[in-house]
Parts: sequence; C-alpha cells; structure tokens
Amino acid sequence: MASLSNGHDPNPDPASIKIKFTQLFINGQFVESVSGKTFETIDPRTGDVIARIAQGNNDDVDVAVQAARHAFDSGPWPRMSGSERGRILMKWADLIEQHVEELAAIDAMDAGKLYQWCKMEIPSVVNILRYYAGAADKIHGEVLKMSGNFQAYTLLEPIGVVGHIIPWNFPSTMFFIKVSPSLAAGCTMVVKPAEQTPLSALFYAHLAKLAGIPDGVLNVVPGFGPVAGAAISSHMDIDKVSFTGSTQTGRVVMQAAAKSNLKQVSLELGGKSPLIIFDDADVDKAAELALIGILFNKGEVCAAGSRVFVQEGIYEEFEKKLVEKAKAWVVGDPFDPQAQQGPQVDKRQFEKILSYIEQGKREGATLLTGGKVAGNKGYYIEPTVFTNVKEDMVIAQDEIFGPVMALMKFKTIEEAIKSANNTKYGLAAGIVTKNIDIANTVSRTIRAGIIWINCYFAFENDVPFGGYKMSGFGKDFGLEALHKYLQVKSVITPIYNSPWL
Repeated sequence: MASLSNGHDPNPDPASIKIKFTQLFINGQFVESVSGKTFETIDPRTGDVIARIAQGNNDDVDVAVQAARHAFDSGPWPRMSGSERGRILMKWADLIEQHVEELAAIDAMDAGKLYQWCKMEIPSVVNILRYYAGAADKIHGEVLKMSGNFQAYTLLEPIGVVGHIIPWNFPSTMFFIKVSPSLAAGCTMVVKPAEQTPLSALFYAHLAKLAGIPDGVLNVVPGFGPVAGAAISSHMDIDKVSFTGSTQTGRVVMQAAAKSNLKQVSLELGGKSPLIIFDDADVDKAAELALIGILFNKGEVCAAGSRVFVQEGIYEEFEKKLVEKAKAWVVGDPFDPQAQQGPQVDKRQFEKILSYIEQGKREGATLLTGGKVAGNKGYYIEPTVFTNVKEDMVIAQDEIFGPVMALMKFKTIEEAIKSANNTKYGLAAGIVTKNIDIANTVSRTIRAGIIWINCYFAFENDVPFGGYKMSGFGKDFGLEALHKYLQVKSVITPIYNSPWL
C-alpha cells in the first residue's frame, strides 16, 4: 500500500491563504452575477469550502460577449501594433512573476496539485505568455504573383471574439495556453474556467487589468459547463470557441457551434495513451518512467500513459520493480514537501475513479497494487496497477483520468503497434527502446499527435500539442496555436500598363 504522508509543517500554511477575487470579471471590473447566485469551490484535501464564487449564466455570458465585441469592433486592442500588444503582455508576465507563490498556493488548494510542482508551473506559464508576446509583432501575410495583370497579397487578421472553455486539471497552464496566443493575435475573449478551479483565473484577470490590457478584451465568467459553457458554445456573437476537456463534452460544444453561427472550433480532448517498453530497455528506468506517466498530477492528465505494454522478455522483472515503486509512492497533502501525489480534484472525480477500479476487478483484471482510498479525509486514492488486462476491457478503453494503470504484455513489434492503435483516442504515446529502428518504425506508425521516445511529458512552448482521432483537432503551443486565432484574407489588385508583364 502506498504511504499517506501526514502533512506536518506544510509550507505555506493553507489557512493563511487569502482568496481575494470571487466575482465575475467583465469589461475590466469585478462584478456580481446577474442572478446574484454563487457556488462553492471545494478544497479536495478536506472536502471543505474554500470560497463562494459568483455563478455566471446565460445573461452573464451575454454581457461579457457584448463587452468583448465592443472591444474588438471599436477598441484599441485589434488595431494596436503587434509590438505594443507584446509590450503589455510582457508587463502582465512580469506581474504574474511577482505573485508566483501566492498563485501556486491557490492552484494547490483549489485543484489538489502539489504545491512544489505549482511553484514550477507558474513560471512556466509566464514563459508561455512571453513566447506569444514575442510573436505578436511577427504576424504577416504573403505577396503573391498572379497570372495576367494582377497581383495579390494575404492579410492575417484576428478572428474576433473567442470563447475559451478551460479544464480543471491544469488551471493556470490551460488558461495561458489559450489566452496567450489569442491575445497576441489581437482577439478579445470570454474565458470560462472550470467550476472546480476558478480561483487563479480571476487572479490573472486582476493582474491583466494592472498590466494595461484594455477593458473588455479579457473577460472571465466562472460557472457550470451545461449553463455558462453552453452559452459560450452557442452564442451568435462569438466567432470561435476553444475547448479542452472530455470527448463527450467536446461533441456537445461542436454541435452547439454548428447549430448557432457555425463558429470555428478547436478541441483538445481525451486520451488513452500507450507507453510501449521493449526488451532492450533499462527496466528500472522504464518502471520509473511508467509510474510518472500515470501518477503525475494524480493521473489527471489527458496525455497520461494509462496503457503500458511491456515486451515479454522483461515483463516479470518490470512488473516487480513497478509494484515496488508504486508501493513506495507517497500520497498526501499537496502542501507537504514529501508528498508525490495529492487528492483528486473533487468528490465526483474521486468516485468515478473508484468505480473504474471496481469495474476492472469485475472484468477479471488482476489488481497488483493499490485500488483503495488513502487516508480518511479528502479525495486521495492509492496508485493502482492492474495486470492481466484484456484490450476490450473498460479499464483499457475508457479514459479514467486518475492514478490507474492497465499493464499488458506483448511479443512482437507488430503486436505492440496494433495494440497501441486499438483505441478511439490519439493524443500521445511513449516508446522506450535503445533501438533507433524500432523507435522510428513505431513513432511513424502510431496514430497520435505527440510521441515521446525514452521520455514522457516533455513539453516546450514551440512544440505543437494536439490529438488525432477522437482526441480532437487544432494544436496548442507553437505558432500553430497562434494561427488558430487568425484568419486569412486575400486582397487582389490589377496592375496597369506594366512593361514587365
């Protein structure tokens, strides 16, 4: 059984964290919701209420969209030079950098994320913002030579008002993955953070105002997906919606976009990513990589390596080392420096994961380790590893989004490729081998948007990230993300009396 750390002397003391912003942020101001309703955001360490947040609904989304539309049609942001937009975004990044520990503590408490990890994550989102701030003055089209007495050029223009719907597993990273490129492009926007984790988004809105982002450009409307999220997806005056979350909800978003004004959509959805470990791998290192691939952020990662395929020659040794490491994994208070895994984000996710564990047992998979609640308070689950998993089992097909690994054995490279692709998803995959031919063959054959070879969860601002198949479409990171928020306009002019034609 994994140990549960006792959380002695956490740093900082969560009781000392003051929540400053709980209202909607619309047109540069913090305001109450039109209905006056609020909802609770819960501390997953204890199940206690952190704060009550203004609850946005259709009316609030409409007010926010009106503000964003006015800012786009009549305000300075889309008309500002790229260098000036970049300067303001850089100032915003500087302000965030001054509040790293406070923001890290907020995300740790709101999402159950490790505080020490959040202290690294917040600087990384600052870098995302600076990356796109640097791209803001490098947006340009092309000059084209046409046949006959014509020439043409293309313009790259901001797409307009964007609706961003953000998940709860990385509230800060996901906020800036979406907001940074769309702001650099010159768009205005309405952001709906996940109802489980709204706190840091509101803090970022406050800092954006201080940085000089004009009123109406960035609006943050916390609320529930079926109400506020649906209002964004179906709004007739939103030009694009960007959503990260489950495939099931992504379908709903896409249908709403199609049935309203046929707004553009980009979706980053679920995953059931394979990690394939070949006989020539260093078993100890491979076991460590596999464990991180499923337990990082308590398994609440769309690209988690939840299906691990191990070649039969090292399978028994690998299984033994994996179980040893899993049992030593420290589950505990995310403010405890010794903890390696915090609580699941909320009671609903906690219960969903436990139900999948029971499903795995009923289907006949063998529970090697874990599978139980850790501690007697909060939403902690032990690292869980199943073996003797068949590919058609629910735990091998569904995205569990928790610390649950399906461990399987294979013989040949062909078998591994076929098994890896035996999923409706195609977000990520990992390969562990010393053989370059195997690495090249498998990486070119697996249908997934990102392949990690002898590593996992390696991200960088200029490396595009996004899925194949039912993992969605459209890329985050890189200049591909910037272009999601731009549209191409072609301009054609005649050339008269040219001696060169």
